[in-house]
Amino acid sequence: MNHFISRALDLATMRGAGYADARIVQTTEQTLAVKNGAVDALSFHESMGFGVRVLVNGAWGFAASREITVEEIDRVTALALRIAAASATVHGDAVTLGAAVRNRGSYLTPIQIDPFSISAEEKLNVLLNADQEMSRVKGASIRQGNLVFIREKKFFANSEGAETEQTIYESGGGIMATAISDDEVQRRSYPNSGGRGQGCAGWEYILAMDLVGNAERVASESVALLSAAECPRDVRATLILGGSQVAIQVHESCGHPTELDRVFGTEAASAGTSFLTPDKLHTFKYGSAIVNLTADAIRPTGLGTFGWDDEGVPATSMPIVRDGIFSGYLMSRETAPLLGLDSNGCMRASSWNRIPLIRMTNVSLEAGEWGFDDLIADTDDGIYMDTNHSWSIDDKRLNFQFGTEIGYEIKRGKMTRLLKNCTYTGITPEFWNSCDAICNAKHWTMWGTPDCGKGQPRQMAHTGHGASPARFRNVRVGGIGDESDT
Repeated sequence: MNHFISRALDLATMRGAGYADARIVQTTEQTLAVKNGAVDALSFHESMGFGVRVLVNGAWGFAASREITVEEIDRVTALALRIAAASATVHGDAVTLGAAVRNRGSYLTPIQIDPFSISAEEKLNVLLNADQEMSRVKGASIRQGNLVFIREKKFFANSEGAETEQTIYESGGGIMATAISDDEVQRRSYPNSGGRGQGCAGWEYILAMDLVGNAERVASESVALLSAAECPRDVRATLILGGSQVAIQVHESCGHPTELDRVFGTEAASAGTSFLTPDKLHTFKYGSAIVNLTADAIRPTGLGTFGWDDEGVPATSMPIVRDGIFSGYLMSRETAPLLGLDSNGCMRASSWNRIPLIRMTNVSLEAGEWGFDDLIADTDDGIYMDTNHSWSIDDKRLNFQFGTEIGYEIKRGKMTRLLKNCTYTGITPEFWNSCDAICNAKHWTMWGTPDCGKGQPRQMAHTGHGASPARFRNVRVGGIGDESDT
């Protein structure tokens, strides 16, 4: 692999590239699914190829191929050079990359049990046993379960002297039950929205989920939601969000707007631009004083955890919000110098045939001081919502609406009536400034988001978000279908 990469870099620099890098990526993915007691999917997919990125006269060129041969290395590198030269003829600011990156080394996801050492039969048995437990609940019309396992081997080098090798493992899965009446459909998922929890880990991650042990509860809740009370509509309320819902709130209203390419308007696909203009850095009150957000690529099981990003920049940890004040962006080697900074290693590509983009690593809300039971007891009148069902946010990442699978009314410090069709709306800084309590580390979980879209052609990134339950005051809530929410 090093021979092929070296050839691409040598050819690129010899033919005038001011900078070049190359990646060879091999991805193995296994997917298993069960639906209503029968195997619904069993697939095993492998992909391997390389990509070459070059900088000529301050403009980028990129090309890729699945054929790793000397002849194809030469052809693809020459194509990347031609694309860069053509791009340089279009008026625009020349790209500068800041300090050289010369990191070397290898990285392996820490795992206890290689998920690819577990037989398909054993994996399917977990799903089938969970399905059997869900089937005990009358009215759970559709029962689904899935598992996914990914191994990505990546070789990277650049013309500045960097050379890294990484093997990243991911394991994920979950269950979902759907109940149907004459005029309504309700679903419950575990451990996260859409029946999928995922992390950089091995088979032990699946065992810790205990899908079988949670299956009957999940099915029972889906049925109970059919006869549950409707969420109050168009009222202001104290809102407590479960950890998984806080995680998606962080993803949409904190992660995306801190991507520096969106701030500069050089990327807007799939999630728009950003309200976080550079004048707000270190001055803007993003949230209340207890709100602390960190972007890192180092925490265990995070889907944004790695050794180096796809520019060879090492995994880092840095504040995004500290004591409520906006403190940092997700950056690349190209964007960071525009603020007089160095990249914090957020460039990732979804495959060998995609150019790297600024992507979220693990953007997390740091734990607070509250126990969950104490937080409920301290809330005289409110609503608890958990497990994302739907979301919508404008292209500046300001105005949003989220819907959750389940909710509970809180009265005099106790969770009482089950609520369905729960939604809440807000404006990003107002919402985070209304946060007055965050649960402690005992309730903090590194949640995974394996389906974050960005770019053209579209790339799906895997990101992590650590979060625990949190309370927000004076939030507008309303039921799905409320005309005032459309």
